[in-house]
Amino acid sequence: MLDLVRDILSPGGAVARLLGPGFESRSEQVDMARGVGQAMEARSHLLAEAGTGVGKSFAYLVPAMLRCLLHGETVVVATHTIGLQEQLIAKDIPLLREAVEGHLGERGLLVEGRGLRPVLVKGRGNYLSIRRLKLASSRQDRLFADPAARRSLHAIEDWAYRTRDGTLSTLPQLERPGVWDRVQSDSGNCMGRRCPTHESCFYQSARRAMESANLLVCNHALFFSDMELRAGEAGFLPRYDHVVLDEGHNAEDVAAQQFGLSLSEGRVFHLLSTLYQPRQNKGYLAQLGLLVRDASAVDRAVHLVLQAESEARAFFDAVEEAMRERATGRVRSAGLVEDTLSPIMKRLSLQLASLKESVVGEPDVFELNAYSIRAAEVAGECEAWLLQTQAGSAYWVEGAADDEDAPTRSRRRLTLASAPVDVAPLLRDRLFGAGCSVTVTSATMATASAGEPKGFAHAARRLGCEGAGTLLLGSPFDFASQVEFYVDLCAPDPRDSKAARPGGNGSFLDALARRVLHHVRATDGGAFVLFTSLQTLAGVADRIAEPLEEWGMPLLVQGRSGSRGQILERFRAHERGVLLGAVSFWEGVDVRGRTLRNVIITKLPFEPPDRPLTEARAELIRERGGSPFAEDALPRAVLRFKQGFGRLVRSHTDHGRVVVLDGRLVRTHYGRAFLRALPTGVEPRVIEPDPPDPPDPPDPPDPPDPDQSPELGPVAA
Repeated sequence: MLDLVRDILSPGGAVARLLGPGFESRSEQVDMARGVGQAMEARSHLLAEAGTGVGKSFAYLVPAMLRCLLHGETVVVATHTIGLQEQLIAKDIPLLREAVEGHLGERGLLVEGRGLRPVLVKGRGNYLSIRRLKLASSRQDRLFADPAARRSLHAIEDWAYRTRDGTLSTLPQLERPGVWDRVQSDSGNCMGRRCPTHESCFYQSARRAMESANLLVCNHALFFSDMELRAGEAGFLPRYDHVVLDEGHNAEDVAAQQFGLSLSEGRVFHLLSTLYQPRQNKGYLAQLGLLVRDASAVDRAVHLVLQAESEARAFFDAVEEAMRERATGRVRSAGLVEDTLSPIMKRLSLQLASLKESVVGEPDVFELNAYSIRAAEVAGECEAWLLQTQAGSAYWVEGAADDEDAPTRSRRRLTLASAPVDVAPLLRDRLFGAGCSVTVTSATMATASAGEPKGFAHAARRLGCEGAGTLLLGSPFDFASQVEFYVDLCAPDPRDSKAARPGGNGSFLDALARRVLHHVRATDGGAFVLFTSLQTLAGVADRIAEPLEEWGMPLLVQGRSGSRGQILERFRAHERGVLLGAVSFWEGVDVRGRTLRNVIITKLPFEPPDRPLTEARAELIRERGGSPFAEDALPRAVLRFKQGFGRLVRSHTDHGRVVVLDGRLVRTHYGRAFLRALPTGVEPRVIEPDPPDPPDPPDPPDPPDPDQSPELGPVAA
């Protein structure tokens, strides 16, 4: 099989013949493909970092396709971002399928009836239920009090006639996104083969395609959710032989989220308002009273909804009050507040379930079942969080974005969250010990440069695959000639950034903004300015807006200038734009050409040590006798730094500068870890502060009086 990999990807190979002059064979790509193929052949595991431009997707898709076509095996490819999933399904897989199947056909190796069957797998909630849409449309006057919600329903109706796959990704933006909850496919209210729309059901059609597929593409969240369900023998993905986790530097965090729990205040109030809205007498229960044999049973359910709303408000107020004096959102012991939410939600769940005996129509039996399950899930998660039932997990409270269905209040919406402090034991058992081969790949996985095998130690330890093979491949790009790399010692020390917080004097922000303006002007815009704090980002944005406007440079600010996609679209449309972004802009952003020629990193991207999960991980490492900084904080910061640096050069023709406004890069011993992780040939140019002006020379002494002698006094005539 390894010879086939080489024949397909080498110069003059199957892909080159298909693409013609547009394809450039890369030795790094062939090396990676052979490494992935070897891991699949041996059912072993591989950690592979390949620099920008290697073409990782081709490197793992070719051996994956060969396993499917020659051995009848099934491969799952999981990515972190939607953009990469769409690229794989719409572009890379169709192209490589033609090349690989054509090459095997020429060699007489194709097995009859064993073609490649790729499919994009999405979670059930991404699919429209035609039956539920018809039900909501027929009852809209009683379901929706808000005209905007009814307009959103009409938008879904219009889209439903046009959509080919019925998935949320193709639905235009809704005025009230929560309306989707009324029409999405849901396991709790699925009628199965008894559904009148079963044959045309988008979800069932997708599931049939998935069950017969041999190359499945999904996101990390779905993959790890399936893994969690498989522990209880309830997974939904078909059996697979090989797994490829692309964008693998995110795998640990996504796994922790999926193995933990998250109960948001908005989710609770959304469920309750979906059931009943007292001011307008709208909601599911409002119309159900006309469709039951026992109206008093509906009245009891309505009463419980109103009681649950009151109890939920009091519960989250109590949580907010209990957290008021805490330095962080961490909750270290069980019983933070009295559990007044779980009991009422359990009662509501039981009452909704009992209503199934009273309804006239079968569709409402399934609707009530789904709502009963959701209420029970809220009760169970709240109880589990308060009792801290998950051993080895960290628990915390975080603020969440305002939810359209939550009550109007002055404070932030709260989320009760938990996650395993160390997911390695779970992944070691459920993934790396499951008998399939696993390849984890990314452009940023190793914390050292090429030739230093210890660079994978952090990733292997955190993922639980200490015995995995490793492959570290550089980029085919000439970073030494394409990138000018500066470290600006004129910038303020980021350890003084507390001055920017409420009560501070803002001197740090003033100084930082001046250096940002200096470097933005040096390239006439075309700049990404990357921050580790939204508060610092906002402060700098306020200070540079006026000068940039005077210079004719459009300013785009995360959180102010639209969605991430809208901001990027506007940035690409103007060569002099200046984009200020935080976490989501450090990775997964691809802007090629002259439009992006300047990346400014305002601070080395260490995670805040008081972040609950970071704090818990540090405590666990100390308990084991290790160093939290060396074993966790520094490697994570190095990986994020590599991601930020990697925004600049996305092709052979990209040129520009990367500027770091954090002197710790060259002033501290740990700064060397960041420098070692840079591409070969990239050396920092240090911008030193101008030396202070020399002091004015002292005034010269008065000339001596010829009539005076300093020793003898006046000279006699």
